[in-house]
Amino acid sequence: MPKSYFRACIGILLALAVLTCETGQGKTLRWAARGDVQTFDPYSFNENLNNNFSALVYDALVTRDKQLALVPALATSWTLVNETTWRFNLRHGVMFHDGTPLTAADVVFSIERAQQPTSQISQYARALGKPVAIDDFTVELHQDRPNPILLDHLSTVFIMSRAWCLANHVEKPLDFSSKEESFASRHENGSGPYILKSREPAVRTVLERNPHWWKEFEGNVTELVFTPISSDPTRTAALLSGDVDFVNDPSPQDIDRLANNPALRVSRVTENRVLMFGFDQSRDELLNSNVKGRNPLKDQRVREAIYRAIDAESIRTKIMHGQAITTSCLATSAVGCADPALETHPPIDLDRARKLLAEAGYPDGFELTLDCPNDRYVNDREICLSLAPMLGRIGIKLTVDTMLKSVFFRKIEKLDTSFYLIGWGGGTTDPQIVFEPLVHTFDPKTQKGGNNYGRCSDPELDALIDKVATDMNHDRRVSETAEMLRLQTRMLHYIPLHRPSLNWVSRAAVHPVPSPNDDVHLDWIKIDES
Repeated sequence: MPKSYFRACIGILLALAVLTCETGQGKTLRWAARGDVQTFDPYSFNENLNNNFSALVYDALVTRDKQLALVPALATSWTLVNETTWRFNLRHGVMFHDGTPLTAADVVFSIERAQQPTSQISQYARALGKPVAIDDFTVELHQDRPNPILLDHLSTVFIMSRAWCLANHVEKPLDFSSKEESFASRHENGSGPYILKSREPAVRTVLERNPHWWKEFEGNVTELVFTPISSDPTRTAALLSGDVDFVNDPSPQDIDRLANNPALRVSRVTENRVLMFGFDQSRDELLNSNVKGRNPLKDQRVREAIYRAIDAESIRTKIMHGQAITTSCLATSAVGCADPALETHPPIDLDRARKLLAEAGYPDGFELTLDCPNDRYVNDREICLSLAPMLGRIGIKLTVDTMLKSVFFRKIEKLDTSFYLIGWGGGTTDPQIVFEPLVHTFDPKTQKGGNNYGRCSDPELDALIDKVATDMNHDRRVSETAEMLRLQTRMLHYIPLHRPSLNWVSRAAVHPVPSPNDDVHLDWIKIDES
């Protein structure tokens, strides 16, 4: 490897050593991860690490407990007044970090802010309907139609201070895809358990405990020093040397070695996340290809040929080192897959794949580019690189373009892609949370399909998605969900790959509480006294 690489590694380790001297061991947690926080505007970038940090400094009306059940947070209780009206009673005595009190006006403002077009959670916020302040501590949400998973949607909207946003001219969420910056990028004024102390993008982020948080802390972490380290070997080396205390995204190939180290602790759980491949199904001519005047990916037979050529089991065993569960079901969790038969990922079938390509008019294959992040998902770069020889066996000449997630997400948000890897997850296991933003035909008015970067459009699926979104009858809704999942599996607008295992590794003195949604709750973590 070039000398510059080793100099960079040494520089990172020296910086971590300095952090150790600055912060001490005590109740400071030193956390390292592959990627970095992109913005502290809680609605501008819908990505797990970013959402995790938003949850550390902001609160929502409802949150999730250790079993991922929805529980009260800034709202102490709620009532379903009728099928389209929900009433929430707010917690008294809650203060924002600047000392101003929480009122219903802040809740109304936050939901309306989250519903704006530049918000990446607008499809969830708009599903809440119109927020109305009844008095200082009562808010109603009025919908045009029933929403059976309204509380799931509500858990994604963090509450901001209206006065702070107005004073700092951040009434609208910044436009992340256009590289917009605002005061909310590097500052916050939430009511959450931690306060942003300092922020150096790509270097470190420091949080300190909020002494006036409304909830009792279960853990004893008083300060967080977060350091992005993109290199897996360097991140592991920092953990082994004691320069960091916690890593929530170790390389799968290191897990067994780390688990056998008595100085470390490995905490495991299956993640609520499905990795998948998406396709450009909108353009009439495929980008960066030798096919002119046509887009092969619009043809279901071509998408199925790619599906039949991907060896998901090989990726699971060789690249993920067994730390994943293959699936063909587009749901974040097996619990949410209403048709368990879809959980089985079929073995590769190259003869079938070649026949499908020939039937579609591409007997010799074609050129295709796959876009991937290299610092977002576990072994994302390696997963994508493995597809080139797999698809090459059916004549598809694949070019793999890997990049930092900050570049990748801006690229696909501009629809500048033909074929891409993406993951989707979170606290809820309901497939609606995947289908409405990713699969539904894009609607600029409602923001449905807001993350449908390939712009697939399937009227039959849209109708099912809309049914599932409003049906308050549980049994009927489960049946409709199963039908929706089966139709996606036939049409393959996305190719589900696997659900990764979460392996959190910490120093033995650190006791994290792993969660299937990969949220790191600092307020739950205990560090042994030295």
